[in-house]
Amino acid sequence: MIEVKLTTGFTEGVNEDEARHAVGDALHREAKWADAKYAYYERICGQFEEEYELTSDEFIERFESGELGDDRDYFDWYAAKRARDLWRRRSAIPSRAEV
Repeated sequence: MIEVKLTTGFTEGVNEDEARHAVGDALHREAKWADAKYAYYERICGQFEEEYELTSDEFIERFESGELGDDRDYFDWYAAKRARDLWRRRSAIPSRAEV
């Protein structure tokens, strides 16, 4: 488990519950944004998977080994797969956070 300490810097005017609520709201918005980005790249990967009849994991393995060549679609798919993986990880962070 990773713990993060929140220090607001306020000496007065903002109580702890208010700060927790504001941070919780921000985390919720970030989780929704990350989920939307993940879904976007998931759709792109799905289109490539359907077109080339490969899973994205199979594609990455074959592309990185040099088996597939350097077609422009492959670079777009590679970028979409990496972005999908990034946003999957990024969406897990705020959605599992406790404030």
